[in-house]
Amino acid sequence: MKYIKRFFKGLLLLLGLIILLLYIFDYDYILKGVRVVYLKGYTSAYIDDYPSFDNRTIKKGETVIAWKQHPGYNTATATDKLIATNEKYGTVAYLIIKDDQIWYEKYEEGYGVSSKTNSFSMAKSIVTLLLGKAIADGYVKDLEQPIGDFLPEFSEGIAAKVTVGDLSSMSSGLDWTEHYTSPFSITARTYYDDDIRPIFKNLKIIEEPGKSYKYLSGNTQLLAMVLEKATGRNLSDYLSESLWKPLGMQQDALWQLDSEENGMEKAYCCISSNARDFAKFGVLMNHEGMFNGRQIIPKEFVDIATNPRFGNGTPYGYGYWLSNHMGKKIFLMRGILGQYVISIPEDNLVIVRLGHKRGVFEGDKDFTDDFYVYVEEAYKMLENASQN
Repeated sequence: MKYIKRFFKGLLLLLGLIILLLYIFDYDYILKGVRVVYLKGYTSAYIDDYPSFDNRTIKKGETVIAWKQHPGYNTATATDKLIATNEKYGTVAYLIIKDDQIWYEKYEEGYGVSSKTNSFSMAKSIVTLLLGKAIADGYVKDLEQPIGDFLPEFSEGIAAKVTVGDLSSMSSGLDWTEHYTSPFSITARTYYDDDIRPIFKNLKIIEEPGKSYKYLSGNTQLLAMVLEKATGRNLSDYLSESLWKPLGMQQDALWQLDSEENGMEKAYCCISSNARDFAKFGVLMNHEGMFNGRQIIPKEFVDIATNPRFGNGTPYGYGYWLSNHMGKKIFLMRGILGQYVISIPEDNLVIVRLGHKRGVFEGDKDFTDDFYVYVEEAYKMLENASQN
Protein backbone atom coordinates (compact mmCIF):
# COMPACT_ATOMS: atom_id res chain seq x y z
CA MET A 1 0.00 0.00 0.00
CA LYS A 2 2.88 2.35 0.84
CA TYR A 3 4.37 1.88 -2.63
CA ILE A 4 1.02 2.54 -4.29
CA LYS A 5 0.64 5.81 -2.40
CA ARG A 6 4.15 6.83 -3.43
CA PHE A 7 3.36 6.01 -7.04
CA PHE A 8 0.22 8.13 -7.14
CA LYS A 9 1.92 10.93 -5.23
CA GLY A 10 4.72 10.92 -7.79
CA LEU A 11 2.23 10.81 -10.64
CA LEU A 12 0.36 13.83 -9.26
CA LEU A 13 3.62 15.73 -8.84
CA LEU A 14 4.58 14.90 -12.44
CA LEU A 15 1.21 16.05 -13.77
CA GLY A 16 1.46 19.23 -11.73
CA LEU A 17 4.94 19.88 -13.15
CA ILE A 18 3.72 19.31 -16.71
CA ILE A 19 0.82 21.70 -16.21
CA LEU A 20 3.14 24.30 -14.71
CA LEU A 21 5.54 24.00 -17.64
CA LEU A 22 2.69 24.36 -20.13
CA TYR A 23 1.72 27.66 -18.50
CA ILE A 24 5.30 28.86 -18.24
CA PHE A 25 6.02 28.21 -21.93
CA ASP A 26 2.60 29.45 -23.11
CA TYR A 27 1.22 26.07 -24.15
CA ASP A 28 -1.65 26.05 -21.69
CA TYR A 29 -4.13 25.88 -24.61
CA ILE A 30 -3.15 22.19 -24.82
CA LEU A 31 -5.02 21.62 -21.57
CA LYS A 32 -8.21 22.76 -23.28
CA GLY A 33 -7.47 20.42 -26.15
CA VAL A 34 -7.06 17.52 -23.74
CA ARG A 35 -10.34 18.39 -22.01
CA VAL A 36 -12.32 18.88 -25.21
CA VAL A 37 -10.88 15.97 -27.19
CA TYR A 38 -9.10 13.21 -25.26
CA LEU A 39 -11.20 13.27 -22.11
CA LYS A 40 -14.27 12.80 -24.33
CA GLY A 41 -12.83 9.77 -26.08
CA TYR A 42 -11.58 11.37 -29.29
CA THR A 43 -8.10 11.75 -30.75
CA SER A 44 -8.71 14.88 -32.85
CA ALA A 45 -11.38 17.47 -33.61
CA TYR A 46 -14.79 15.96 -34.31
CA ILE A 47 -18.03 17.00 -35.97
CA ASP A 48 -19.97 17.60 -32.75
CA ASP A 49 -17.37 19.57 -30.82
CA TYR A 50 -19.10 22.96 -31.02
CA PRO A 51 -20.78 22.75 -27.55
CA SER A 52 -17.30 22.60 -26.01
CA PHE A 53 -16.45 26.08 -27.32
CA ASP A 54 -17.89 29.56 -27.12
CA ASN A 55 -20.04 30.32 -30.16
CA ARG A 56 -21.69 33.30 -31.79
CA THR A 57 -25.08 32.88 -33.44
CA ILE A 58 -25.50 33.38 -37.18
CA LYS A 59 -29.14 34.43 -37.21
CA LYS A 60 -31.58 33.30 -39.83
CA GLY A 61 -34.16 35.69 -41.23
CA GLU A 62 -37.89 35.89 -40.63
CA THR A 63 -38.51 34.27 -44.02
CA VAL A 64 -37.40 30.69 -44.56
CA ILE A 65 -37.07 29.64 -48.19
CA ALA A 66 -38.19 26.04 -48.05
CA TRP A 67 -36.61 23.38 -50.21
CA LYS A 68 -38.72 21.88 -52.95
CA GLN A 69 -38.77 18.13 -53.24
CA HIS A 70 -37.99 16.70 -56.65
CA PRO A 71 -40.78 14.54 -58.15
CA GLY A 72 -38.39 11.64 -57.80
CA TYR A 73 -37.50 12.44 -54.18
CA ASN A 74 -35.87 9.47 -52.45
CA THR A 75 -37.17 6.98 -54.99
CA ALA A 76 -33.61 6.12 -56.00
CA THR A 77 -31.53 3.45 -54.31
CA ALA A 78 -27.96 4.15 -53.26
CA THR A 79 -25.38 2.05 -55.09
CA ASP A 80 -23.51 -0.66 -53.23
CA LYS A 81 -20.28 1.29 -53.54
CA LEU A 82 -21.83 4.43 -52.08
CA ILE A 83 -23.34 2.47 -49.19
CA ALA A 84 -19.98 0.84 -48.44
CA THR A 85 -18.13 4.16 -48.59
CA ASN A 86 -20.67 5.87 -46.35
CA GLU A 87 -20.35 3.09 -43.79
CA LYS A 88 -16.56 3.05 -43.98
CA TYR A 89 -16.14 6.77 -43.39
CA GLY A 90 -19.07 7.40 -41.09
CA THR A 91 -21.29 9.52 -43.32
CA VAL A 92 -24.11 11.13 -41.32
CA ALA A 93 -25.71 13.10 -44.17
CA TYR A 94 -25.66 12.60 -47.94
CA LEU A 95 -27.78 14.79 -50.23
CA ILE A 96 -28.21 15.09 -53.96
CA ILE A 97 -29.81 18.34 -55.17
CA LYS A 98 -30.99 18.16 -58.78
CA ASP A 99 -32.40 21.22 -60.57
CA ASP A 100 -32.56 23.10 -57.25
CA GLN A 101 -34.74 20.42 -55.66
CA ILE A 102 -33.87 17.71 -53.16
CA TRP A 103 -33.66 14.53 -55.18
CA TYR A 104 -32.11 12.25 -52.55
CA GLU A 105 -31.17 12.54 -48.89
CA LYS A 106 -30.06 10.01 -46.34
CA TYR A 107 -29.11 10.44 -42.69
CA GLU A 108 -27.43 8.02 -40.30
CA GLU A 109 -26.61 7.65 -36.59
CA GLY A 110 -29.65 9.59 -35.46
CA TYR A 111 -28.76 12.70 -37.46
CA GLY A 112 -31.50 14.44 -39.42
CA VAL A 113 -32.53 17.54 -41.32
CA SER A 114 -31.94 19.81 -38.31
CA SER A 115 -28.73 18.27 -36.98
CA LYS A 116 -25.79 20.65 -36.70
CA THR A 117 -22.26 19.48 -37.43
CA ASN A 118 -18.95 21.28 -37.84
CA SER A 119 -18.18 22.63 -41.30
CA PHE A 120 -14.44 22.65 -40.66
CA SER A 121 -12.69 24.22 -43.67
CA MET A 122 -15.86 24.62 -45.71
CA ALA A 123 -15.96 27.89 -43.75
CA LYS A 124 -13.01 29.12 -45.84
CA SER A 125 -15.24 29.23 -48.92
CA ILE A 126 -17.89 31.15 -46.99
CA VAL A 127 -15.32 33.72 -45.84
CA THR A 128 -14.31 34.25 -49.46
CA LEU A 129 -17.96 34.81 -50.37
CA LEU A 130 -18.07 37.42 -47.61
CA LEU A 131 -15.07 39.06 -49.27
CA GLY A 132 -17.04 39.20 -52.52
CA LYS A 133 -19.95 40.77 -50.69
CA ALA A 134 -17.68 43.25 -48.92
CA ILE A 135 -16.29 44.34 -52.29
CA ALA A 136 -19.81 44.73 -53.65
CA ASP A 137 -20.81 46.69 -50.55
CA GLY A 138 -17.85 49.05 -50.92
CA TYR A 139 -16.05 48.01 -47.74
CA VAL A 140 -13.12 46.62 -49.75
CA LYS A 141 -11.96 48.16 -53.04
CA ASP A 142 -11.12 45.00 -54.95
CA LEU A 143 -9.01 41.85 -54.77
CA GLU A 144 -5.85 43.90 -55.19
CA GLN A 145 -6.29 46.02 -52.06
CA PRO A 146 -3.36 45.54 -49.65
CA ILE A 147 -4.25 44.04 -46.29
CA GLY A 148 -2.03 46.66 -44.69
CA ASP A 149 -4.85 49.14 -45.31
CA PHE A 150 -6.75 47.28 -42.60
CA LEU A 151 -4.02 45.60 -40.54
CA PRO A 152 -1.11 48.02 -39.99
CA GLU A 153 1.12 45.15 -38.88
CA PHE A 154 1.27 44.15 -42.56
CA SER A 155 2.10 47.54 -44.07
CA GLU A 156 5.89 47.40 -44.26
CA GLY A 157 8.42 45.45 -46.27
CA ILE A 158 7.33 42.40 -48.22
CA ALA A 159 4.17 42.17 -46.08
CA ALA A 160 2.93 45.41 -47.67
CA LYS A 161 2.55 43.55 -50.97
CA VAL A 162 0.00 41.07 -49.62
CA THR A 163 -3.50 41.68 -50.98
CA VAL A 164 -6.90 40.42 -49.88
CA GLY A 165 -6.89 38.31 -53.05
CA ASP A 166 -3.62 36.69 -52.01
CA LEU A 167 -5.20 35.59 -48.75
CA SER A 168 -8.28 34.20 -50.48
CA SER A 169 -6.27 32.33 -53.13
CA MET A 170 -3.77 30.91 -50.62
CA SER A 171 -0.78 32.75 -52.07
CA SER A 172 0.30 35.19 -49.36
CA GLY A 173 3.73 33.76 -48.56
CA LEU A 174 2.72 33.46 -44.91
CA ASP A 175 4.99 31.80 -42.35
CA TRP A 176 2.62 29.03 -41.30
CA THR A 177 2.86 25.25 -40.95
CA GLU A 178 -0.39 23.43 -41.75
CA HIS A 179 -0.16 20.55 -39.28
CA TYR A 180 -3.20 18.79 -37.80
CA THR A 181 -1.76 16.23 -35.39
CA SER A 182 0.93 17.96 -33.34
CA PRO A 183 -0.45 19.67 -30.21
CA PHE A 184 2.42 22.16 -30.47
CA SER A 185 1.56 23.31 -34.01
CA ILE A 186 0.20 26.76 -34.72
CA THR A 187 -2.89 25.09 -36.18
CA ALA A 188 -3.63 23.44 -32.83
CA ARG A 189 -2.84 26.63 -30.94
CA THR A 190 -5.34 28.68 -32.93
CA TYR A 191 -8.00 25.99 -32.55
CA TYR A 192 -7.83 25.93 -28.74
CA ASP A 193 -6.31 29.27 -27.71
CA ASP A 194 -8.60 31.85 -26.09
CA ASP A 195 -7.17 34.94 -27.86
CA ILE A 196 -6.11 34.38 -31.44
CA ARG A 197 -5.93 37.95 -32.81
CA PRO A 198 -2.42 38.66 -31.39
CA ILE A 199 -1.17 35.36 -32.81
CA PHE A 200 -2.11 36.37 -36.33
CA LYS A 201 -0.97 39.96 -36.05
CA ASN A 202 2.51 38.69 -35.21
CA LEU A 203 2.77 36.35 -38.19
CA LYS A 204 5.42 37.11 -40.83
CA ILE A 205 5.46 37.02 -44.61
CA ILE A 206 8.47 35.02 -45.73
CA GLU A 207 7.84 34.46 -49.45
CA GLU A 208 6.90 36.77 -52.32
CA PRO A 209 3.10 37.15 -52.22
CA GLY A 210 0.84 36.41 -55.17
CA LYS A 211 3.22 34.04 -56.94
CA SER A 212 2.10 30.52 -56.08
CA TYR A 213 -0.52 28.49 -54.23
CA LYS A 214 0.07 27.01 -50.77
CA TYR A 215 -2.87 25.95 -48.63
CA LEU A 216 -2.60 27.65 -45.23
CA SER A 217 -5.46 28.15 -42.78
CA GLY A 218 -3.78 31.28 -41.45
CA ASN A 219 -4.61 33.06 -44.71
CA THR A 220 -8.34 32.76 -44.09
CA GLN A 221 -8.09 33.94 -40.50
CA LEU A 222 -6.18 37.03 -41.60
CA LEU A 223 -8.80 37.63 -44.30
CA ALA A 224 -11.48 37.43 -41.62
CA MET A 225 -9.64 40.02 -39.55
CA VAL A 226 -9.53 42.26 -42.62
CA LEU A 227 -13.29 41.86 -43.10
CA GLU A 228 -13.93 42.52 -39.43
CA LYS A 229 -11.97 45.78 -39.66
CA ALA A 230 -13.39 46.77 -43.06
CA THR A 231 -17.05 46.26 -42.17
CA GLY A 232 -16.86 47.27 -38.51
CA ARG A 233 -18.85 44.14 -37.64
CA ASN A 234 -18.13 40.66 -36.40
CA LEU A 235 -18.17 37.95 -39.04
CA SER A 236 -21.26 36.18 -37.72
CA ASP A 237 -23.42 39.28 -38.01
CA TYR A 238 -22.08 40.13 -41.45
CA LEU A 239 -22.66 36.55 -42.60
CA SER A 240 -26.19 36.64 -41.24
CA GLU A 241 -27.11 39.81 -43.11
CA SER A 242 -25.15 39.05 -46.28
CA LEU A 243 -25.90 35.37 -46.86
CA TRP A 244 -27.78 33.50 -44.15
CA LYS A 245 -30.92 35.63 -44.33
CA PRO A 246 -30.94 36.13 -48.13
CA LEU A 247 -30.57 32.38 -48.60
CA GLY A 248 -33.59 31.79 -46.39
CA MET A 249 -31.78 29.33 -44.13
CA GLN A 250 -34.03 27.12 -42.02
CA GLN A 251 -31.96 27.44 -38.83
CA ASP A 252 -29.68 29.73 -36.93
CA ALA A 253 -26.09 28.52 -37.19
CA LEU A 254 -23.17 28.80 -34.79
CA TRP A 255 -19.64 30.01 -35.40
CA GLN A 256 -16.98 28.94 -32.92
CA LEU A 257 -15.09 31.69 -31.13
CA ASP A 258 -11.77 31.79 -29.37
CA SER A 259 -13.45 33.17 -26.24
CA GLU A 260 -16.80 34.47 -25.07
CA GLU A 261 -15.96 38.11 -24.36
CA ASN A 262 -15.24 40.05 -27.57
CA GLY A 263 -14.41 36.73 -29.19
CA MET A 264 -13.06 36.27 -32.71
CA GLU A 265 -14.58 33.71 -35.03
CA LYS A 266 -12.30 30.83 -35.98
CA ALA A 267 -12.83 31.79 -39.58
CA TYR A 268 -10.77 29.05 -41.19
CA CYS A 269 -13.24 26.52 -39.81
CA CYS A 270 -16.08 25.78 -37.50
CA ILE A 271 -19.49 26.92 -38.70
CA SER A 272 -22.02 24.49 -37.26
CA SER A 273 -25.12 24.00 -39.39
CA ASN A 274 -27.21 21.33 -41.08
CA ALA A 275 -26.83 19.65 -44.46
CA ARG A 276 -29.83 21.35 -46.09
CA ASP A 277 -28.64 24.83 -45.19
CA PHE A 278 -25.08 24.08 -46.32
CA ALA A 279 -26.54 22.82 -49.61
CA LYS A 280 -27.89 26.26 -50.44
CA PHE A 281 -24.34 27.49 -50.94
CA GLY A 282 -24.02 24.90 -53.70
CA VAL A 283 -27.14 26.14 -55.42
CA LEU A 284 -25.96 29.74 -55.05
CA MET A 285 -22.70 28.94 -56.77
CA ASN A 286 -24.32 26.85 -59.50
CA HIS A 287 -26.27 29.95 -60.48
CA GLU A 288 -23.30 32.30 -60.41
CA GLY A 289 -24.23 34.02 -57.17
CA MET A 290 -27.98 34.15 -57.75
CA PHE A 291 -30.51 32.52 -55.44
CA ASN A 292 -34.29 32.56 -55.62
CA GLY A 293 -34.19 35.26 -58.29
CA ARG A 294 -31.85 37.55 -56.36
CA GLN A 295 -28.21 38.29 -57.17
CA ILE A 296 -26.57 37.84 -53.78
CA ILE A 297 -22.91 37.59 -54.79
CA PRO A 298 -21.74 39.37 -57.98
CA LYS A 299 -21.48 37.00 -60.93
CA GLU A 300 -18.04 38.35 -61.78
CA PHE A 301 -16.74 37.44 -58.35
CA VAL A 302 -18.14 33.90 -58.55
CA ASP A 303 -16.45 33.44 -61.92
CA ILE A 304 -13.13 34.51 -60.45
CA ALA A 305 -13.52 32.38 -57.32
CA THR A 306 -14.27 29.20 -59.27
CA ASN A 307 -11.38 29.36 -61.71
CA PRO A 308 -7.68 28.82 -60.95
CA ARG A 309 -5.68 31.93 -60.29
CA PHE A 310 -2.43 30.29 -61.31
CA GLY A 311 -1.90 28.44 -64.57
CA ASN A 312 -0.05 25.48 -63.11
CA GLY A 313 -2.96 23.13 -62.56
CA THR A 314 -3.49 23.94 -58.90
CA PRO A 315 -6.86 22.66 -57.63
CA TYR A 316 -7.81 25.96 -56.02
CA GLY A 317 -9.35 29.24 -57.07
CA TYR A 318 -10.32 31.89 -54.54
CA GLY A 319 -11.66 30.04 -51.51
CA TYR A 320 -12.95 27.15 -53.62
CA TRP A 321 -11.48 23.78 -54.52
CA LEU A 322 -11.55 22.88 -58.21
CA SER A 323 -11.81 19.59 -60.09
CA ASN A 324 -12.41 18.39 -63.63
CA HIS A 325 -13.36 14.86 -62.60
CA MET A 326 -15.46 13.03 -65.19
CA GLY A 327 -14.66 15.84 -67.61
CA LYS A 328 -16.89 18.27 -65.75
CA LYS A 329 -16.17 21.64 -64.20
CA ILE A 330 -16.60 21.05 -60.48
CA PHE A 331 -15.98 23.41 -57.60
CA LEU A 332 -16.52 22.67 -53.98
CA MET A 333 -16.32 23.55 -50.33
CA ARG A 334 -14.23 21.02 -48.41
CA GLY A 335 -13.64 20.21 -44.75
CA ILE A 336 -10.91 18.12 -43.11
CA LEU A 337 -13.18 15.21 -42.13
CA GLY A 338 -14.78 14.85 -45.55
CA GLN A 339 -17.30 17.67 -45.40
CA TYR A 340 -18.32 18.57 -48.96
CA VAL A 341 -20.66 20.89 -50.81
CA ILE A 342 -19.97 19.96 -54.43
CA SER A 343 -21.31 22.16 -57.24
CA ILE A 344 -21.57 20.91 -60.83
CA PRO A 345 -23.32 23.73 -62.72
CA GLU A 346 -23.47 22.11 -66.17
CA ASP A 347 -25.86 19.51 -64.74
CA ASN A 348 -27.39 21.81 -62.10
CA LEU A 349 -26.29 19.31 -59.50
CA VAL A 350 -25.21 19.74 -55.88
CA ILE A 351 -23.87 16.93 -53.70
CA VAL A 352 -23.53 17.37 -49.93
CA ARG A 353 -21.74 14.95 -47.66
CA LEU A 354 -21.12 15.35 -43.92
CA GLY A 355 -19.49 12.77 -41.68
CA HIS A 356 -16.79 11.62 -39.29
CA LYS A 357 -13.89 10.72 -41.57
CA ARG A 358 -12.54 11.26 -45.04
CA GLY A 359 -10.73 8.83 -47.29
CA VAL A 360 -7.07 8.65 -48.28
CA PHE A 361 -5.02 10.39 -50.95
CA GLU A 362 -3.96 8.02 -53.70
CA GLY A 363 -1.03 8.83 -55.96
CA ASP A 364 -0.85 12.47 -56.95
CA LYS A 365 -4.60 13.09 -56.86
CA ASP A 366 -5.83 16.35 -55.39
CA PHE A 367 -8.70 14.78 -53.45
CA THR A 368 -9.15 11.78 -51.22
CA ASP A 369 -10.77 8.67 -52.68
CA ASP A 370 -14.14 9.29 -51.03
CA PHE A 371 -14.70 12.52 -52.98
CA TYR A 372 -14.62 10.68 -56.31
CA VAL A 373 -17.03 8.06 -54.98
CA TYR A 374 -19.57 10.65 -53.83
CA VAL A 375 -19.57 12.22 -57.30
CA GLU A 376 -19.45 9.07 -59.42
CA GLU A 377 -22.11 7.21 -57.49
CA ALA A 378 -24.48 10.19 -57.54
CA TYR A 379 -24.34 10.10 -61.33
CA LYS A 380 -24.90 6.34 -61.34
CA MET A 381 -27.96 6.78 -59.14
CA LEU A 382 -29.34 9.44 -61.47
CA GLU A 383 -28.67 7.25 -64.50
CA ASN A 384 -30.28 4.20 -62.90
CA ALA A 385 -33.35 6.25 -61.97
CA SER A 386 -33.73 7.55 -65.53
CA GLN A 387 -33.83 3.99 -66.83
CA ASN A 388 -36.61 2.89 -64.49
